[in-house]
Amino acid sequence: MTTAADDHRGLPDTQASRRYFAKFEKILAHLGRVAAMLHVEKRLTKDEVEVLTRYVIALNLTFRALSMKYLLVGRDTGQFFGSLTMDVKDSGFPTTTELLVMANDAAQADQHLRTMLSVDALKDQMVAEIIGDQAIPTRLQFTLSQRLYYEELARGKLYWARNDPQCLWLSGTEPRRRYLLHWGVYDSQVNLPTIYLMEVEDSGRNALPKDDRRWPEVQAHLMAQSLGGLKLLTIAQGFDETFDDLHPKRLRRFHIGPMYSHSFTQQSGPIREVLEQARAPEGQDWALAWTLEELESERVRQEKSGWFSKVDREVFALDPFAGRGAETGTTATERMVILPERPFQALAELNPPGFATVRKFVVNDAGQVLSY
Repeated sequence: MTTAADDHRGLPDTQASRRYFAKFEKILAHLGRVAAMLHVEKRLTKDEVEVLTRYVIALNLTFRALSMKYLLVGRDTGQFFGSLTMDVKDSGFPTTTELLVMANDAAQADQHLRTMLSVDALKDQMVAEIIGDQAIPTRLQFTLSQRLYYEELARGKLYWARNDPQCLWLSGTEPRRRYLLHWGVYDSQVNLPTIYLMEVEDSGRNALPKDDRRWPEVQAHLMAQSLGGLKLLTIAQGFDETFDDLHPKRLRRFHIGPMYSHSFTQQSGPIREVLEQARAPEGQDWALAWTLEELESERVRQEKSGWFSKVDREVFALDPFAGRGAETGTTATERMVILPERPFQALAELNPPGFATVRKFVVNDAGQVLSY
């Protein structure tokens, strides 16, 4: 019997750690391009693409900060500081614990920076040690890497384990305003980033983001419901019933990952054979799954509220095919995979069952994205 801990592995080797972070830097760049393609196809609005892009940039900053933290992993720095722990089975991403520790470090970043030498002073000491002692200044390199780590945390705008809801005005004034609410979490069950986008109509007296009572309640409610195991229908209906003057018209959930790589993860099923057969060169040995769940309001019904008033309640459209809507709690679910050319060629040749309905985005280092 395996446990969650058995699925978590450290990256104590210097070169493996740096290859891992370089791989994700490329993957996240491609993710933004795929989102732009979905906008061209009118699958995502301009506002949605901009919001998603901000979360992808935040993810990139998180990976950059972690790469600084573990830059000297595997080297003799004079003290043990561990290595990045990743989920090798369910996600290919760092474990949630890494992000929780990072958030704690961020809260104390300014204090650490005040007591550390500046970057220029550390570089001067490194040059002096190289020339004067003819030695590799590993300990000073480690100190510099930690300085750069805390500087990244102090700048902020990273992707955290919890990214509280924000409100973007879309259209309208009184009596109905339309907003895009968006927030993100790091799903601790599967160690994957998950992004939510909800379009709501606001029939309240005060604009939602300026409402000192409703907006904090909305934020707290949405974060409490941001669990990967909850169906979108459950989340949307709960929101609709809790807030009489807020009307959820569409809810989307993006699951970014898992990331599969023959070098780093213990994938099973068809994807394992695909990556084995691809024999892709360094930097192209990967595939990233991306799942979009969507729930849309189909119509509005009125429900009694108290003795004399009525409130609007949304009736959501569920997937009509084979009765799957009741099972998934969505109007539609779209599975996608982003992968370089060599793994795609292997996938096309093997043509494994289950991949026929998965949309494939093929990317290359020149920034091109092709859809199949």
